[in-house]
Amino acid sequence: MKIKHKFDGYAAIYDEWFMENENLFMSELKLFLKVLGNTSNKRILSVGCGSGLFESYIDNTVVEGIEPSMDMGSIAEKRGINIIKYGLIEDIELPDNTYDIIYFNGSSSYIENLMPVYEKSLAALKKGGKLILLDVPKESAFGFMYLLGKSLKTYNHEFLENTMPKLPYPLALASAGIWHSTEEKINVLKCLDIEKFLFYQTLIKNPMYTNEEPEEVSEGYKSGGYVAIVAEK
Repeated sequence: MKIKHKFDGYAAIYDEWFMENENLFMSELKLFLKVLGNTSNKRILSVGCGSGLFESYIDNTVVEGIEPSMDMGSIAEKRGINIIKYGLIEDIELPDNTYDIIYFNGSSSYIENLMPVYEKSLAALKKGGKLILLDVPKESAFGFMYLLGKSLKTYNHEFLENTMPKLPYPLALASAGIWHSTEEKINVLKCLDIEKFLFYQTLIKNPMYTNEEPEEVSEGYKSGGYVAIVAEK
């Protein structure tokens, strides 16, 4: 029996939302490109690669993907991603000391217990390799918006009146998220003996205005609606 995963049935909506929010997407893409850096001659794993939308802007021949949703993964494969496994990262064995970069682009927000997943990922990295976590932080304005929409089961509520972007992230996808804080993820990594960190952020503006124009990437993590943690093994 085929198992239905959270993004099954939403692959087209996911891509359409980013294309309709083009400037917001470009802001997130700039952060993605910044933290990946030069990918030449590197072995890279994307955990929860989704539709491969972000990867379509890089040389994705070096990217291997893990993706639970067949709907999303089939689009990623058409975009050139090598899906090595369909399924949840929690259920997949990774080879030790293999990858130069492993990244979770938004996918940590759909994983309840981060510790074993990050531990597994760090073991699969080569010495000096990078674990990169890009996410909407729970404590950000976007995080608050998604959590409130999830609690209310709608964005159409008086509490959210005159606060919402024109095209908010689809409620079904926001409601499926766990939404961890940045500090939570840092603490998990510190418990796994990670000491070297870099932090970058974008979507500094209020969510109502983030699609007006692309934003530049800045260092830090305490202001952004999309934040990257770069942890070196």
